[in-house]
Amino acid sequence: MRRAAGGPIDAQEPVARAAPPYPERAPLATTTSADALLAQLGRVRLIDARAGERFRGEVEPLDKAAGHIPGAANRFFKDNLGADGRFKPAVQLRAEFEALLGREPASQAVHQCGSGVTACHNLLAMEHAGLTGSRLYAGSWSEWSADPSRPIARG
Repeated sequence: MRRAAGGPIDAQEPVARAAPPYPERAPLATTTSADALLAQLGRVRLIDARAGERFRGEVEPLDKAAGHIPGAANRFFKDNLGADGRFKPAVQLRAEFEALLGREPASQAVHQCGSGVTACHNLLAMEHAGLTGSRLYAGSWSEWSADPSRPIARG
């Protein structure tokens, strides 16, 4: 990274320095539960970060049921990256997420994926784009699909 940025290259062993603990502050994002999400379906903009074939229910390598949470939109987390593997420019990410959100504010967005990990990539991309206040459904598809009483969509 330093070389790609034009920075100096140093072959010396770095010296560890004492540092204060991380400061406490409010979390970047809040979370929601499966029950809260179920009660809010149709009133939140649910964004699923999984690959399209998993979202559509064509394949499901991890969970018993295939598909997605009804009303979810698919935004594969890798779509946040440019050809160099870095986040796209903030202005481009903003335009792409605004198209996905429609008229809904960022605060109405809830991110999910298979297990809650790659959903954070979309959440961070929105923050990078200045679209703040979205939430994370950490249980994601694994938790949702484990309960047969919850609705599932395919296609």
